[in-house]
Amino acid sequence: MDTGTHIVMGVAIGGIATLDPVISESSATATSVLIATIIGSQIPDIDTVLKLKNNAVYIRNHRGITHSIPAIILWPMLIVGGIYLFNPEINLLHLWMWTQLAVFLHVFVDIFNAYGTQALRPFSKKWLALGIINTFDPFIFILHVIAIVAWVFGASPGYTFLGMYAVIFAYYIHRVLYKRKLIQIVQELIPDATEIIIAPTMKNSEWRIAVMNSHQFFVGRAKRLNVQILDHFNRVPVPETAVLKAAKQDSNLSAFLSFSPVYRWELDDYEDHYEVRFIDLRYRSNGHYPFVAVVKLDKELNILSSYTGWIYSEEKLKKKLEIIPN
Repeated sequence: MDTGTHIVMGVAIGGIATLDPVISESSATATSVLIATIIGSQIPDIDTVLKLKNNAVYIRNHRGITHSIPAIILWPMLIVGGIYLFNPEINLLHLWMWTQLAVFLHVFVDIFNAYGTQALRPFSKKWLALGIINTFDPFIFILHVIAIVAWVFGASPGYTFLGMYAVIFAYYIHRVLYKRKLIQIVQELIPDATEIIIAPTMKNSEWRIAVMNSHQFFVGRAKRLNVQILDHFNRVPVPETAVLKAAKQDSNLSAFLSFSPVYRWELDDYEDHYEVRFIDLRYRSNGHYPFVAVVKLDKELNILSSYTGWIYSEEKLKKKLEIIPN
């Protein structure tokens, strides 16, 4: 989920913690737990700082080791240890339990996004991405804000947030069933589909669709249960040519290929250089595919520059390729 949603989820868990008699016996203890749950709901995303290095490193590592099983165990211990230094009178066990819940819930809800997490590391590096809830879901965020405002105006935080999560649980079930129905509809439209990727958008009733069969890619959009195929492309295997082999050595393209399951490729041969472009088909927006990896090579196949990330105009892409070396 996005940063804002994780913050309000941390507040919600801190509110539910007031139902714990050990926590509620003093306002100082409850405040310490609230601080711990807010930090715990955020700390797995500390790897966002990798964006400062470059997109390739970020794509390869975001929601990886920081969302792994060892990290889920380690983060609460670090947070509790830090808070305990300033408030040694707090019950260590109960502080740890609520902080552990906050960290676990962060990783758990991220699994329901299209991006997903590597939550099974070190046992598996497989990405768990159910594609049920958008990274930012307005309904979930607004429910949290309403519940927090109710708390501010005197409502019982524990029961208010428990009631809210009962509604959100039902919402998740609804989304799971909705997606299953969409998959059935897509299978009827493309009976020979070998892979179907359906991802949520910020709009509750709209979903992105990418489908593969043995020889084509299909890109579509669903509004409610109305599925439309908007584009289709022939599946052309990436050839083992010298240019493509050289391009694949680039870190940006390598990161893109490790992340994107559905893409097409292009090779442009200019007078003084080659340009290799890989295009993720999952994120069609207004007829444009903004998530790409591009490698620029000279005629001797030396990499001149490259880029991977979100690009919405050719002009901006050219500027990126001019200033970003491999």
